[in-house]
Amino acid sequence: MSGLSRGQCLSLSPQTTVALAVISYSFCSGSLVLVNKLILHHLPYPSLVITIQLWSTLLFIQVAEAFHLIEVDPVRWKCVKPYLAYTVAFSLGVYCNMKSLSLSNVETVIVFRALAPLLVSALDAIFLGREWPSLRSWGALGIIAFGAYGYALTDSQFQTQGMMAYWWPTLYLLVISFEMAYGKKIITGVDLHTRSGPVMYTNMLGWPPMLGFAAMGGEYGRLYEHMENRAHDSDDGPLLPPAGLALLLLGCMVGTGIGYTGWWCRSKVSAASYTLIGVMNKCLTVLVNLIIWDQHAPPEGIVSLSLCLLGGVLYKQAPMKSFKVEGEVEMEPLVRSVLKKNSNAV
Repeated sequence: MSGLSRGQCLSLSPQTTVALAVISYSFCSGSLVLVNKLILHHLPYPSLVITIQLWSTLLFIQVAEAFHLIEVDPVRWKCVKPYLAYTVAFSLGVYCNMKSLSLSNVETVIVFRALAPLLVSALDAIFLGREWPSLRSWGALGIIAFGAYGYALTDSQFQTQGMMAYWWPTLYLLVISFEMAYGKKIITGVDLHTRSGPVMYTNMLGWPPMLGFAAMGGEYGRLYEHMENRAHDSDDGPLLPPAGLALLLLGCMVGTGIGYTGWWCRSKVSAASYTLIGVMNKCLTVLVNLIIWDQHAPPEGIVSLSLCLLGGVLYKQAPMKSFKVEGEVEMEPLVRSVLKKNSNAV
């Protein structure tokens, strides 16, 4: 199939197109959280792992374009400039997310991500032309915040370390909120004509900071020390664990998927709704996490996370102040539909 521009959606209705964008993004997003957690168990080098995932996406784009499978926007300086700020936020957000996953459990990351709609709703109203949330939506966001606080009270890391246990998740919350709002701004304001364009710019500009983060985190030295120790071991085993490499390959494929589905979904909904979709999807991954990991929340913490989900269901997208972005639809029934489909799948 030849590449499709952003406006070509195979004659699907707007509601169906948005639903497909949301479901595909949700699947890739939830999968990547769990896959990256597994990768870091075998290869504890978060920045290098992300760098490889970014490179693999760029390789996919170049190969697919060479075989005329997709169309790709040319690299232009006027498009590079607005993506530089987004790239800084994207890179820092990815790094904070990976550091949070490596130092704590998946639920901690999910809870702090659950607070992001509070900030993004304000940014939506201040910078992106939307009304402030209704009383119902503020109440829904309050339920999400209350659920996050309830989780914190049950978390052993919070009880023993206090807020120091949440340094990376807190930084992740602030960065991801800016990234969500600014990402919506550039997807509607930068003149790109293919779905590969935003993916290419993000990944092309994103890997150099990742290498810098790897240096600051001492990942090169730890990787070299690990490989040197393995080279001197008497068992003649591989330098790197095969299971980790296999998971890394899977992470590269899922990472490419989330690059495309993420920008597709972002183009169809508001910044706050996009953030909320990610929150509810990640809360659903707790069910899988409980099966895989021993480091999960107690029952009280799971109840608190369920409150976060409830708040997400009650939230209603704020309307535009004076105009409506083409392609956006009401998110309340769509979110309910996606939650129902994901729950049935589990």
